[in-house]
Amino acid sequence: MILWSRVNELRDEVGPDDFQEVIDLFLEEVEGVIARLREEDDRSQLEQDLHFLKGSALNLGFATFSDLCQDGERLAAGGKADQVDLAAIIDGYEQSKVVFFDGLRDHLAA
Repeated sequence: MILWSRVNELRDEVGPDDFQEVIDLFLEEVEGVIARLREEDDRSQLEQDLHFLKGSALNLGFATFSDLCQDGERLAAGGKADQVDLAAIIDGYEQSKVVFFDGLRDHLAA
């Protein structure tokens, strides 16, 4: 679900002091898009939103969430935005976030 090698790589790239800031920015930006997906029935920007979420997820190692976004992005790009399972994508994000923070404590404690 989480690519810990990517998380460690990112932490090494930005340094431990700035790592929390990167996490905070990720959460702020992603949760803003997730909130919009929860509230809006308009799927005209869905392909772009899922592309953004996919890239953000990859940057922080949220592999499963990224895969869900990629699948949805492909559907939306093919004119099938109405077939994208937004509930599964949102649930995938929420689950990934829990696993990330639980594992992050373990990785930082080690």
